[in-house]
Amino acid sequence: MPRGEDGPFEAEEFDDGFDDDSNGDGAGRERRRDLADPDSFAGVDELGARAHDESDDIDPDLDAPDAAYTVGGGSRGGIGGIGQLGDNLATGPVPDLPGAEDAELHELDDQGVEEQPSDPNGQQARRELMAVEAELNQRWPETKIAPSLARIQALVTLLGEPHRGYPVLHVAGTNGKGSVSRMIDALLTRMGLRVGRYTSPHLQLVTERIALDGHPISAAKYVDLFRDVAPYVTMVDGASEDGVPMSKFEVLTGMAFAAFSDAPVEAAVVEAGLGGAWDATNVADGDVAVITPIGIDHVEYLGPNAVDAAAEKAGIIKPGSVAVIAEQDQDVLNVLLERAVKVDAAVARAGSEFGVMEREVAVGGQLLKLQGLGGVYDDIFLPLHGAHQAANAALALAAVEAFFGAGKDKQLVIEAVREAFAEVENPGRLERVRAAPTVLIDAAHNPMGARALATTVAEEFSFRRLVAVVAVMADKDARGILDALEPVVSEVVITRNSALRSMPLDELNEQAISIFGEDRVLAEPDLETAVETAIGLVEQSDDPEEPLSGGGVLVTGSVVTAGDARTLFGKEPS
Repeated sequence: MPRGEDGPFEAEEFDDGFDDDSNGDGAGRERRRDLADPDSFAGVDELGARAHDESDDIDPDLDAPDAAYTVGGGSRGGIGGIGQLGDNLATGPVPDLPGAEDAELHELDDQGVEEQPSDPNGQQARRELMAVEAELNQRWPETKIAPSLARIQALVTLLGEPHRGYPVLHVAGTNGKGSVSRMIDALLTRMGLRVGRYTSPHLQLVTERIALDGHPISAAKYVDLFRDVAPYVTMVDGASEDGVPMSKFEVLTGMAFAAFSDAPVEAAVVEAGLGGAWDATNVADGDVAVITPIGIDHVEYLGPNAVDAAAEKAGIIKPGSVAVIAEQDQDVLNVLLERAVKVDAAVARAGSEFGVMEREVAVGGQLLKLQGLGGVYDDIFLPLHGAHQAANAALALAAVEAFFGAGKDKQLVIEAVREAFAEVENPGRLERVRAAPTVLIDAAHNPMGARALATTVAEEFSFRRLVAVVAVMADKDARGILDALEPVVSEVVITRNSALRSMPLDELNEQAISIFGEDRVLAEPDLETAVETAIGLVEQSDDPEEPLSGGGVLVTGSVVTAGDARTLFGKEPS
């Protein structure tokens, strides 16, 4: 992987800021907007939109569930929550409703019926959301980046630097970022703050990425945010020397910062999208930098090993901040500590300054005793499964303590901490969506996540027979995921999810057979059929004496797979 002096990528360069003078006489030499010079945008109105070149990779796979979810009427419909992605939304002209003859028409609509406010998540709002998404999906997706903060810096400058109006807790890492972000959000909210949360990718609907007061913004709000920032995005697009417009993620990041400023929020929990140093979210300077466990992922951008990935993710640790670090391999930890020393950041490490003291499996989750920066917090009920989620809880707790300045003699109110953790919701993370047979959904999308999932299933569940439904993205380590799952499942049904980048069925089937053997692998062309097949497998038995209860289905392999499954089982975006 090529590396420059300051990192693995070369920053973009710009010329003298003027368009070419084809006549050589200086006439028509118009000033080009320079991303490095905010003053060059002065007096500029909306410019014409620049379409993305059709030869570029367009990969809206992370948003693939949106269209099905929106057009399908959301989670309504289906037998047992499976199938029938929704209602037929085709509508013709709506007939006029008769009104009273003596109605005051100047105060009412044309038929004397008082107009009602539109539903911010209704069909019209969803249609407008789809139109916005179609436009955004013409931009570079999150799987393709040009490592530079120039574009996002120019955008937030034009927007009036909304990211400077509130303290930021910045979260990066390989696994657990979303879970930790939700826990931090819950804790801060319970402490009385108004909180904004920006996470990625989403499970079902893109509005999940920007949350206020613990809930996704409405479809109408998302559309309004886009329309508000669109003129400024166009300015930044026009200022790019190489013709590369802002990526979709960069635009969404600007929208999130603007939403939090408009609210306004008293704290923002911001999850890095990919890496750290070059991630668009890193235009913000986090008061607290939270680093979850780091492993190997996105090797094309972050390098072939965890140490290279750590070097990129360490970029969110800013001067004077507090770095709250999960347990890491020693080589990875060394990289993070070197960055902290370089920028004079304080450090809190799991296993040293904080951690999980005791953990007991409980009905619907686990009971924890946590060592925080300000003391011991006991009788913490966490409605999530797995030792990895207990570690995430300790990390989130320490981050919030650091945010409030907690220390040896300054502990958070323990009842508030208990209430916050007890109310944590974490969709798509070992989420139960059906009881008989049990169907669990998990968004594990790399070997590290799959190993944590398999360990939790083995330690905390007692299935008579467990069948996995697996759909993986083409650029992921499918073999590593399947290897991790093999010891804990009886059979695997491989399939595809709704993303364009979903691994081809033949390729995934071949890898599954090499690990499980031909007798333990089935292949189905779509997720709905795969889930139905898996349920059929766990409900049958060759032994008439064997009880049919105790069977389970585990749907996993990708965030998109988890989102598709939530929609099939009638779960609303959250």
